[in-house]
Amino acid sequence: MSSAENGGSYFDRQEVRGPADRERSIFHALPGLIRHAIDNCDFYRDALRDIDPDSVADRTALARVPVLRKSDLVALQHERKPFGGLTATPPARLARIFASPGPIYDPEGGRPDYWRFARAMFAAGFRPGDLVHNTFSYHLTPGGAMAESGARALGCPVIPAGTGQTELQLRVINDLQPVAYVGTPTFLLTLLEAGAKLGLATGSLRKALLSGEPFTTAARERLAREHAIDAYQLYATADLGLVAYETSAREGLVVDEAVIVEIVEPGGSAPLPPGEVGEVVVTTFNPDYPLIRFATGDLSAILPGESPCGRTNMRLRGWLGRADQSTKIRGMFVHPHQVGEIGRRHPELQRMRLEVVDGRDGHDAMRLLAEVDADPPGLRERVVETIRALTGLRAEVELVAPHSLPGDGKVIDDRRGRG
Repeated sequence: MSSAENGGSYFDRQEVRGPADRERSIFHALPGLIRHAIDNCDFYRDALRDIDPDSVADRTALARVPVLRKSDLVALQHERKPFGGLTATPPARLARIFASPGPIYDPEGGRPDYWRFARAMFAAGFRPGDLVHNTFSYHLTPGGAMAESGARALGCPVIPAGTGQTELQLRVINDLQPVAYVGTPTFLLTLLEAGAKLGLATGSLRKALLSGEPFTTAARERLAREHAIDAYQLYATADLGLVAYETSAREGLVVDEAVIVEIVEPGGSAPLPPGEVGEVVVTTFNPDYPLIRFATGDLSAILPGESPCGRTNMRLRGWLGRADQSTKIRGMFVHPHQVGEIGRRHPELQRMRLEVVDGRDGHDAMRLLAEVDADPPGLRERVVETIRALTGLRAEVELVAPHSLPGDGKVIDDRRGRG
């Protein structure tokens, strides 16, 4: 019996196991996941053909596995309909198929709480029997189903409100008195403000789980002060389900127990140390859709230490923006992954930052700043040639001391128009 079922403080015992136990468990199971993907997914049969699953026994080995970028899914799915060869379960055996913008088609298997939202809901104070007002969309995108399946797994009845129809939703809230809300923070505030103007009661709402947009400290404090609503946030994607969730500690987002999270150089694949901002890369133990080293395109950073709430898994600082810093220079697009490729061709280079500035002659100018331990003869010239080969553009190269560039996740810094 889980803590969620017997009234404990945690959803289950996995949340409070020792970090070393968690790592052993994860990397004991990971080779089986990789083998399952190779055996059952056309994409991975090709992409991982040179990977021995049994060799991926720790994070260092995992970092050598190729990254799959979310930005590649549209093209992959167009080439291999409907899921790009990434699913291990045939469409006929799925429960639902969603269409996210792109379009990107997202499969849902038949397991209860497929998206694993119940854990985040429990951390937000939802308990069996709480009536949940679910305002995530039920139309083609999976948000509504994600929240509903988690609530049902937790034993909570659900009002499938979806988006829009503010006044009708307010009358439902007035009449049915739900205790909990799931949706975006903006729509929650809209409902509360409109309810006050229309004289429709919203005071039954005491708990909220929010996602889909940034949730600021100011908005949290306002909900608590003006409406007595205890609100939490979660980080999830339509491809992966739950990635991380907020707890009572209010210090970062705790990573879900069913995923492995890495923070890597934006556009690249090399993991960054705790504290540095980089791209969120996730491996999910999902037998239907076993995404391995899936680069979300989102930026975050690892918080050091464990959460004061007692949960022992890694913590993320939260959503810190998008990793795609692609920019157009002299009519040519330059992408973060090209900067990452410069580093792969020149291992002497450490952290890098490509600055784009207004040139004196009216033409945009590029300058690559790269941290190095030493400046061997000819390195700058070789890097200049690599940049030209990869981008078709000229750039200056400046070699700087280690740890002199900011660890803010920026790979391309477009400074044009800043004077």
